[in-house]
Amino acid sequence: MQTNYTIMKIKSTWITMATLALVSLSSCSKFDEINTNPETPEKVKSSMLATRIILNISNQSSQKSFMQPYLLTKQIVWTELVEGYQYNGLGTMDMSLTSINDAHFMGKFATSEALKSSYDGLMHFARAIKFYDLTMSLGDIPYSEALQGESEKVYFPKYDSQKDVFLGILKELDQADQLFAAGTKFEGDPLYAGDVAKWRKLVNSFQLNVLIQLSKKADDTDLKVKERFANVLAGKPIFTSNSDNFQLMRSDKSGQVYPFYKVGNNFVIYPMVSDEIISPLKALKDRRLFFYANPAAAQLEKGLKPNNFDAYTGVDPSLPFENLSGIAKSKDFSKLNDRYTELVTGEPTQQYSYAHLCFVIAEAASRGWVKESAVDWYKKGIEASMSFIASNTPATSQYTHDMPMDATYIANTTAQYGATFPANAEKQIEAIINQKYLASFLQARITPYYDYRRTGYPKWKINPASSLNADAPTKIPVRWRYPSVEFQNNSANLDEALKRQFNGVDDINNLIWILK
Repeated sequence: MQTNYTIMKIKSTWITMATLALVSLSSCSKFDEINTNPETPEKVKSSMLATRIILNISNQSSQKSFMQPYLLTKQIVWTELVEGYQYNGLGTMDMSLTSINDAHFMGKFATSEALKSSYDGLMHFARAIKFYDLTMSLGDIPYSEALQGESEKVYFPKYDSQKDVFLGILKELDQADQLFAAGTKFEGDPLYAGDVAKWRKLVNSFQLNVLIQLSKKADDTDLKVKERFANVLAGKPIFTSNSDNFQLMRSDKSGQVYPFYKVGNNFVIYPMVSDEIISPLKALKDRRLFFYANPAAAQLEKGLKPNNFDAYTGVDPSLPFENLSGIAKSKDFSKLNDRYTELVTGEPTQQYSYAHLCFVIAEAASRGWVKESAVDWYKKGIEASMSFIASNTPATSQYTHDMPMDATYIANTTAQYGATFPANAEKQIEAIINQKYLASFLQARITPYYDYRRTGYPKWKINPASSLNADAPTKIPVRWRYPSVEFQNNSANLDEALKRQFNGVDDINNLIWILK
């Protein structure tokens, strides 16, 4: 009886399963229809890729990560823990290329030749930015065989010499300019709303930045640094005002707020403004001081007013960490201006600006690369910096400390800076880099570090007693080390590159090619 019941149950089960299978086959299309989200695109569009890639090359990290580059550039003193960037200890640099690994699909998905040109122009610019950042950090890197794992099955790319990488970057920037010139307005652009004329200005302005970083190779017959610089400046569109800045505008929308805004940010209590910023601004009686910092509480208690230069106290970023707690208790230090923490929109965050471009051209003029007035471009850079700050700060005492920067003040101050511009070429370069540095407060990430290791300016303080650069405590490191994953997965090519560059030693104090 039990056996018959079991057989009958099995037959019943098979019949049920067969019926369900038939129903499933007949209703498959309905199932797919029900489970298709009408708000989710079924195909990737060029514009979707463009948005992701543009945000990746223009956005900055938030909260503590936002501040870390400015520890390296000695603008901020951090009081939470000992930070390697503050005390000249550099580790490894991530070499991931995932941010641009599908950039080439933008052009392939384009619906017209003109759009293809625009998206391919963006691809070449994004590649140039990414490879520039990597080679500036490390030296030799994979370039000619990079990103060819899918197309060419090259999983272990060779390392190109830094010179060849820069030749490739300059070529890609030229290609980007040509493609944008042949292109048309495109979608998916949160920066310039797809305006190819704006993108051409950015591409060419950035090329001038790349060329100035090659100042020690100005006479290289392959790179033709001076010739390229003069040709771009004379014949191609570049930034002409702050409206061209390579920057992200901030808003009160989720994910778009200023990176150091106070809400949800537990790190607002840790930064002090560095003496490397405050001292020169005080010495020059430059009102940008009142927009960068807040007066020291200890000085206000003494009776000084917030509009008094002497009410602002900078902290030496090279002081041993144990000294910082005493300074914090004394209240004799300047915090960040409230606009960086209290305003949800803060200010636009720049990667490259018109002000920076002006200083680049001023330096090139001082070096004799172009027949331009170094002092005029120097003054333009200072004016652009002040105008940017003033236009992005509410005109209230909380943020200006009753020391506004109106058009009259800016004009008079830039004229005074021009009147004291040095006659000696080397002194001119020092003045230009120093002003470029002051214009870079919480902007442009580590560009001032690149300028420092190339020129020696600004003359940052170095304290061997606090330095984490164990092998050279009197020096600031000049590069990062290669990541461990490269030693594990691409060791043969990396070993060859290390031998070629540094006699096989991966050290933070070894000069990369552009610094020799």
